[in-house]
Amino acid sequence: MSKIVFIGGGNMASCLIGGMLANGFSSQDITVSEPNEESRNRMTSTHGVLTTADNNTAVSQADIVVLAVKPQIIAVVAQPLSNALSHGPIIVSIAAGIPVNALQNWLGQGVTIVRAMPNTPAMVQSGATGLFASQSLAAHQKSVIESIFSAVGYACWVGQESLIDAVTAVSGSGPAYFFLIYEAMLKVAQEMGLDSQTSSQLTLHTALGAARLALASDQTPEQLRKQVTSSGGTTQAAIESFQEQDLEAIFRTAMNSALERAKEMSDDFAG
Repeated sequence: MSKIVFIGGGNMASCLIGGMLANGFSSQDITVSEPNEESRNRMTSTHGVLTTADNNTAVSQADIVVLAVKPQIIAVVAQPLSNALSHGPIIVSIAAGIPVNALQNWLGQGVTIVRAMPNTPAMVQSGATGLFASQSLAAHQKSVIESIFSAVGYACWVGQESLIDAVTAVSGSGPAYFFLIYEAMLKVAQEMGLDSQTSSQLTLHTALGAARLALASDQTPEQLRKQVTSSGGTTQAAIESFQEQDLEAIFRTAMNSALERAKEMSDDFAG
């Protein structure tokens, strides 16, 4: 079994470790390096994993190192690790917007980097993660890394680093798009006379049911929509209103704005 080290013991690390343990990983194969004693104690009591405050000692025997720290501090955390990576572990970064070349500048040019873009629903084992590897990985390495993120939802590989920015615009930022729709539907439902709890539950269960139906079906979104849309009915009236406002164009503009911002953030670190 691969030895996996998490640098950083925050919420995402805890979420990933919880999913891993529920999917067959051994707590004795997982180490968390975290400077905060309270966080280390929480990791030990919650997950039973090994903990340390010494990053270099932690990574020196690791097969996979997951950098689970915020983008703002990743350079400070990564640079001192370079001398402890001579045995060639795979480095997995979940820091948004940090490109491979920046990570290699800090960690060493020969280090293999995997960029991972998980999203917040991973906290409830319903995440979506895009993965990119800077170099070809052995089959077992790729499998282990994929299993870390599939333990908390869906995981997929993309073939170009630039596509991680697209992943950010689709699934990384995507939960907020749905929360915005949730906000709007909740407000309008209450304006129509439904109470807050009823409005919320109807909206959330409709979203959950639509997602489950789409996942279980081999039909296209258009086909699924048309099944719900009777000619001359209530749904058609609503759909026509969305189309008159050019909902697709609104989403295209918004998602491309997210994409461009992701590129800018990567360029800031690359420069």
